[in-house]
Amino acid sequence: MDRTRRAIHQPAQPTFSELFTPKLVTVLREGYTSEHFKADAVAGLTVAIVALPLSMAIAIASGVTPERGLYTAIIGGFLVSALGGSRFQIGGPAGAFIVLVAATVARVGVDGLLLATMMAGIFLLAIGYLRLGTYIKFIPYPVTVGFTAGIAVIIFSGQIVELFGLKLAGKEPGPLVPKLMAIGEAAGTINLAATSVAVLTIVAIALMKRWRPKWPAMLIAIGLASLVAALFSLPAETIGTRFGGIPRSLQMPAFPPISFDRAIDVLPDAIAFALLGAIESLLSAVVADGMTGRRHRSNCELVAQGFANIASALFGGICTTGTIARTATNVRAGAHGPVSGMIHSVLLLALMLVAAPLASYIPLAALAGVLAVVCWNMFEKQAFATLLRASRGDALVLMATFLIVIFRDLTEGIVVGFALGSILFIDRMAKSIAVEPDQRLVQDDVADRTGADSAYDSSEASDADTVVYRISGAFFFGAASTVATVLDRIADQRKNFILDCSAVPFFDSTAANVIEGAAYKARRAGVRFIISGASPQTRRMLINHGVKRPLVTYAASIRDARAQLKKAPPGEV
Repeated sequence: MDRTRRAIHQPAQPTFSELFTPKLVTVLREGYTSEHFKADAVAGLTVAIVALPLSMAIAIASGVTPERGLYTAIIGGFLVSALGGSRFQIGGPAGAFIVLVAATVARVGVDGLLLATMMAGIFLLAIGYLRLGTYIKFIPYPVTVGFTAGIAVIIFSGQIVELFGLKLAGKEPGPLVPKLMAIGEAAGTINLAATSVAVLTIVAIALMKRWRPKWPAMLIAIGLASLVAALFSLPAETIGTRFGGIPRSLQMPAFPPISFDRAIDVLPDAIAFALLGAIESLLSAVVADGMTGRRHRSNCELVAQGFANIASALFGGICTTGTIARTATNVRAGAHGPVSGMIHSVLLLALMLVAAPLASYIPLAALAGVLAVVCWNMFEKQAFATLLRASRGDALVLMATFLIVIFRDLTEGIVVGFALGSILFIDRMAKSIAVEPDQRLVQDDVADRTGADSAYDSSEASDADTVVYRISGAFFFGAASTVATVLDRIADQRKNFILDCSAVPFFDSTAANVIEGAAYKARRAGVRFIISGASPQTRRMLINHGVKRPLVTYAASIRDARAQLKKAPPGEV
């Protein structure tokens, strides 16, 4: 009977193959028709048009050449869709990585970046295969909002130079405050042509989002800005003048220089890439689930991210992750499954092969304008304001994460925000526990008893020697001092003490230690101590800590505990 009940409430754990089977296989098993392919083709084309300028803009902002962004979207994006645990995830370069990638390139060069990306891929494989992806979902919402908002501010600050065509006296600083100071000193070098191109791009995107929301606003705005700059021969720097254009083919796969010392040098960067990639990709998958009602497989998704990052680095690409904006675009475009993401990568490759010469005419100010719009959308203004008003605790977690990300470090921001959120959760859970007499204000209706049990027992109403207390809520280390204080007051007041634990959903070793202390105190005072309603897990925890006969006895319910007291000889515990 118990096994049957357990089987009903606890479904069988999925096998390894079930956990790590790509969603592509699932979709094909369901039956993939020509109508499904048409839907995926339309969605893939839509996402490719959005990803083309965005991938180049993110690469340039990250301190590498624009084609590396395209390599990332083509190679990494294809593998994320082909191997991933989400039906709708679109992989590629993400704005969240700009700061980390730029700092890595500045410190160890492009070869170091590629090695760090490969190592991050290996770490993601380990996280996925060890099934740790589920725990990444535990990051509090204020942390994700503050983190995203902080990244938006940092990315925008990095685009100010390109937006206004400024000429800095030296290299652009990485930290925000020195960067803003350098920008202020270069304010007199503003390029009106570059500024006009950036403003034109931003206005064009905003107008099309308002009046023609289904049009590829970013690509059209980039094309318009490039056309205006070329027709009027505006003195604005372009991809061609700075990078000499982009190649018309993929580079052959090759390993970056690898050595033990080099790997140790880039290890912190690799860990940061892996953590951020895991968080960003799973957040994106959750957004897709919310839009579609589907469920992704976290660990399978992380394994796909791992393979995608390794392959991206082999082909000269940068960090790959799930991208929220492109994934949402994929869903809205009517995608049926992962084939749309694979088509998006193939079409990007085709566009690069055909239109590479035209990319030379794209003004860098236009790409900066695209990223400025992305930053505006990344900063979840309504959610930010709501969390500030929600509670002091949520506001503290939000602002701590936001400010540390801006002024210190991305990883530190996540760690501090998560730690504060955990402390806040512990405090709230500790305050939710209650230790009170077993006297409800409103009793539940029960059926009349028959037979021998129907007789009225006046001792239950007049038993002054027995006290019954109920613990309700999670009993763990955070609530231990509260419960201990109450138990110390009541454990020696009567001859019999019944502690009901039927409303305790969670019990840890600290709680067991508190109960043990109360039981010993009761024994010294000659008080019978009975624990009622404890679940098998709770009872096992208590017994392992020495809370067992003759120190205490156990009963299934308060009624059974009272019956036990009547039967026990005087002086017996």
